Amino acid sequence: MKSIPLPPTAHQPSPYVGPSLEQVLAQRKQFLNPGLFLYYKQPIMIVEGKMQYVWDSTGKRYLDGLGGIVTVSVGHCHPHVLKAINAQNATLQHSTTIYLNPNIGAFAEKLASKLPGDLKVCYFVNSGSEANDLALLMARLYTGNYDAIALRNGYHGGSPSSMGLTAHSNWKFNVPHSFGVHHAVAPYPYRGHFGYDDPDAGRKYADDVKDLIAYATPGKLAAFIAESIQGVGGFVEFPQGYLKHAYEHVRAAGGVCIADEVQTGFGRTGRLFAMDHYADQGITPDLMTIAKSLAAGLTLSAVTGRADIMDAPAPGGLGGTYAGNPLAVAAAQAVIDIMHDEQLPARGQQLGDQLQHRLSILQHRVPQLAEVRGLGAMVAAEFRKTDGSPDAPFTKDVQARALAKGLILLTCGMDGNVLRFLFPLTIEQPVFDEALEIMEEALL
Repeated sequence: MKSIPLPPTAHQPSPYVGPSLEQVLAQRKQFLNPGLFLYYKQPIMIVEGKMQYVWDSTGKRYLDGLGGIVTVSVGHCHPHVLKAINAQNATLQHSTTIYLNPNIGAFAEKLASKLPGDLKVCYFVNSGSEANDLALLMARLYTGNYDAIALRNGYHGGSPSSMGLTAHSNWKFNVPHSFGVHHAVAPYPYRGHFGYDDPDAGRKYADDVKDLIAYATPGKLAAFIAESIQGVGGFVEFPQGYLKHAYEHVRAAGGVCIADEVQTGFGRTGRLFAMDHYADQGITPDLMTIAKSLAAGLTLSAVTGRADIMDAPAPGGLGGTYAGNPLAVAAAQAVIDIMHDEQLPARGQQLGDQLQHRLSILQHRVPQLAEVRGLGAMVAAEFRKTDGSPDAPFTKDVQARALAKGLILLTCGMDGNVLRFLFPLTIEQPVFDEALEIMEEALL
């Protein structure tokens, strides 16, 4: 087997003795829905993970540069997460919200203490899509209004309501959806109407939200939802002033401002939540949705918000068999402790600074590397041809070359011409240095 240019690791994976890749692939084709797609031409079968590494069924080791698609900010099988899960598993695996359980209340209090502004009440569900569905429902119940505004290039999930909020044809089916949802122009500095040199770009993009309220709604709004940084759309950070002005227009129309932190939460941006950067400017949402890294990959998500909005559903009006499952809550409590004890948000900022610096240097050597952007450890590289059109083939080639060297990366963006980097925040510096070397070799 070809050696992988990764530093040695003390962890020795268990010998894999299960069915072959070919058997699993055949089983999947026969018994699982074809809507589940495989990401690589030559599929890999991941059977074990430890911190920043995963191993396939052949024993080949990979560095996970996408963090389980943003779900393992603390790394795979972090010992403190495992300890918490195992302890909970030995006492109670399942309880529902119709009973009292000490874990869910303790975790809600701990999470609320970390949230920006007046977001002090939590409701737990199972996925980012479900959280965004519920946030929209709460906004409609609270305001008595129906219309909502989301952003083009945004992604909020694949359930019927969250698909309606999503504005990517790649992730929408040809079925009725988007009832009452209007999509504003994406404040995309690199590709949008107003460039980086326009200091008033944020206000100008936000004017489209104001126009939508005036021309596409009854003048009243239930909600405005935006990712704190657009994820699937290509790690797009909004220009200065955008959310401030957009939130003002929405609140003037009676609407609730929802921040989607499904991808951006838990240390990725150099702060625990991306909205913490805005809170420093006096900008806070009314509701915030969280998922993915919340419980280190276990199925847990949350809607958090102001008490008056969160109280809009009548008592007994909401329920969920698995909402706040004790195992997932135990993992989530461990994640928050790890974030604090290991200072992972600050580590995320360090990783992002190093990665952006290295990519910026490579821009002088790789003509296709059109833009490097990001906040904290959420870093993206956008590739374009000499005529300015998206260069998805080159992006895929870079991804394939990195994979061959043991580094897993993920493409994104409407045109598939953006590489996004999502290393676990627990990655050791020597390993990260090697990842940067692999990335450079793949680009050149």
